[in-house]
Formats: sequence, structure tokens, C-alpha cells
Amino acid sequence: MQKDNPQSTSYQSPPTTDNLSELRVAIVHDWFVGGGAEKVVEQLHLMFPDAPIYTSYCNDEWRKRLDGKVITGYLQHWPFSKLRKFLPLLRQLWFGSLDLSEFDLIISSTGNGEAKFIRVKPPTNYQSPTTNAKRTFHVTYCHTPTHFYWRHYDAYLSSPGFGIFNGLARIGLKILAAPLRKADYNAAQRVDHFIANSSHIASDIKQYYDREATVIFPPVNTNRFSQSTNSQLPTTKARHGFVTVGRLVPNKRVDLIIKACNQLKAPLKIVGRGPELKKLKKLAGPTISFITNASDSEVSAVLASAEAFVFAGFEDFGIAPVEALASGTPVIAYRGGGALNYVVEGKTGEFFNDQTTISLAAALNSFKPANYNHSDIKNYAEKFSNQNFQKNLSTFLEKTIKN
Repeated sequence: MQKDNPQSTSYQSPPTTDNLSELRVAIVHDWFVGGGAEKVVEQLHLMFPDAPIYTSYCNDEWRKRLDGKVITGYLQHWPFSKLRKFLPLLRQLWFGSLDLSEFDLIISSTGNGEAKFIRVKPPTNYQSPTTNAKRTFHVTYCHTPTHFYWRHYDAYLSSPGFGIFNGLARIGLKILAAPLRKADYNAAQRVDHFIANSSHIASDIKQYYDREATVIFPPVNTNRFSQSTNSQLPTTKARHGFVTVGRLVPNKRVDLIIKACNQLKAPLKIVGRGPELKKLKKLAGPTISFITNASDSEVSAVLASAEAFVFAGFEDFGIAPVEALASGTPVIAYRGGGALNYVVEGKTGEFFNDQTTISLAAALNSFKPANYNHSDIKNYAEKFSNQNFQKNLSTFLEKTIKN
């Protein structure tokens, strides 16, 4: 097995072809349970429909969406399937054991998992007509350096999210974090090229992995909102109140949005559900309503009828705010993370500087909907479309292969 060389970033030549369709491609992803990261893989699948997709776990919905191309191993089965949160070491070993030597190009998609742990080897058992590479070429699309090893280690230690097993999780994290962090760093050094989903993540990749990264924004299905043409977008007068959409978990800081709207007696619609729902309902005042089972069309309608989307969390990127932009709706966001890549002050939205009720309430109170052109906002959102993601990734891969 290939030994780690964590200080080396000097690699063999990539495949020598200008035609991506000629390459033997494999896709590797942490796991499939739903979310924005999976949608990146869905677009990769559309770009490379014949490529097998290796992962540690996949639910039935995603197997169908990916046309049966998913390949799993023992981690898919009980009891491992029920213990996914507890198995980073086993995932490291499983991904590291995959034999992908028959492929010219491997694209791994990874965030809080271990897909980048794959090890490339000299091609064996076949002669590629399209490459003279001495080994397989590995590109990683990174959604974030693993949160609980790096940037958010202290937050996970404070609130691991394991319920009655939090105490056990804290002990395990304290004991295992250092060796797992070292292994994660070493795996990052074996990657040929990193792609980051935002400027914020590119900075984190540099900080934690000491690697440069090219920013390619993740795909957003802006076509989902195309039923409202620019000429048919709701006018400012037809819009009312604020909205936020997403899974109701602590890091989304929906509690902060509720407190600010309570203070201002401002109307707010909260679309989503999650473990914080009961707590947030108790916190909400009379101007706040919850929609917990909205269909895609209902979400689109709610976004298009709001004066602004409120985004209070510190996110690696954030798909829901961009979906709001695709509806022509400006975004009021915390100044940090991925929001810095799509909130343009005075054009697509505004920032508040501190994650406090005072700071957010001041931003909401000073917000003037009439200052925004909904058609311009919708057009701006197209830079994050599925089509642009595929175009930008193809351009990157072609350039990388030529060089």
C-alpha cells in the first residue's frame, strides 16, 4: 500500500487528453442521506453518467436518483448503518482500501467525511488509450475541512449532537481528535487538486491543510424558480414580511431571527423542521408562523412572496439563500462564511455584523425593500445555476488536464 508523504505536493502528470468524455472516471462521496453535498454529486453524475459512485452509505432515494451507479461496502449494512456518526476511523480505512487503479480521473466530494482518503495507485490490468499518466489523478471538491477536527472542534465538544450519548461522544472526541486530525491532514496532502465551494472554504483549506484551492460554487437548481419570469416576479408592493428556510438545528441560529422579529413585531415565516422545532415554537411571538411540510412549489411561492430572506448562521456556503435570490428576493445575512460570495450589499442584500439580537434587529429595521430590483437579483442568481457549475467544473478539469 502506498505510504503517506504529507509534505509532498509534487505529483505525476495528469491524463493527456482534451476530451473529458474519453477518460475513465470514478466519483467518490462521503455518504448519501440528503443535502447540498449530494446535489454536487448528482451534477457530477450528469456530467459523467457512466462513472461508478463509491460511498460509505446510500439510502434508497439516492440510489434511484443516481441510476443505480452507487457502490457501497460493509459500512452500508447493519450495525454500521445505524452507527454512522461513530465510525470516522472505519470510514477512513474503508475509503483508503478502495482499489481505483483502473481509472484515469477520480473526483471525490467530501465535507465532514472521509472520501478524500482514497489512495491512488499505478494503473493496472489495462492500458488506457487516452493517458500516459503513471497513476490515477485525484481532484477533491471540498465542502469543508472536517468540522469536528478543525474550525468547529470546540463547538462539537460543547454540543456533540448525540443526545443521551453526548458524554461518551465528548470522551471519544478528546481521545481520537488528534490522531484523526493528523490522518485527515495527511489524506489532504495526497489530493492532486482541491476545489472549494466558497472563498471561505478555500481559506480554511489553506489554513488547515496548507493547500491552495480553486473556488467553484456549488450547483443551485435555479430552474426550479423559472415559473416566475422576470416580468412576472412579485413586485415589492406584493411582498410581505421576512422568511427563512432550512433545517431547524442550532447552528442555523433561527432563534436569533425569532428574537429579532419578536422585538420588532415583524412578520416572519419559518420553513423547515428539525430537532429545534419545539423549542423555537415556544420562543416565537404572534407575528411568526411555521411551515413544516412544504412542497418544493410551496417553498418557491413563500420565497417569492417575502420582502427578504434572513440568514443568521455561519455557513460554509448556504444553498437556501441563493434559492431566495433565484426568486428575486434579497438576503439579509450574517457577515461571514459563504454569504460573502453571494450577498452584494445594496444589490442582492445586506449584512449584519454580529450574531446578536441587537445587530440583526437593527439590520431588519433599516432594511428598505424598495431599494431592490427583483429581476436583477434573479438574474444575478444564475451564476450559481446547475449549468454554470457544470461549465465551470469542465473548464477547470480541461485546464488541469492540459497542464
